[in-house]
Amino acid sequence: MDTRTANNDVSAKIEEIKRFMPVTYAAILAKAAVMGNEVFVWVRRGLRGEPNCFHAIEGRRVVGQPFDKGDVGRELVRWQRLYGPVDVVFFASEGVFRHGTH
Repeated sequence: MDTRTANNDVSAKIEEIKRFMPVTYAAILAKAAVMGNEVFVWVRRGLRGEPNCFHAIEGRRVVGQPFDKGDVGRELVRWQRLYGPVDVVFFASEGVFRHGTH
């Protein structure tokens, strides 16, 4: 299933995060406080459907695009088996954007 946003307007998804995903929203703000405004670029890219930028699961809500590199997906399944549903927020590593990929 293609979960990418049909157009580049991600304002509805951002509003969803702000209103219904407090753990995710707090994580975004905390990451931006440490790493700067580029975090918001990662979030928007993930919300537009680009993998390996931003992905969050909180309660029954899922936003962004999954990571397809490394063992992130497998590790998430392992955590959910051990602990049940968990709130998780994934961000691209800083190095992803330092090599001309954005």
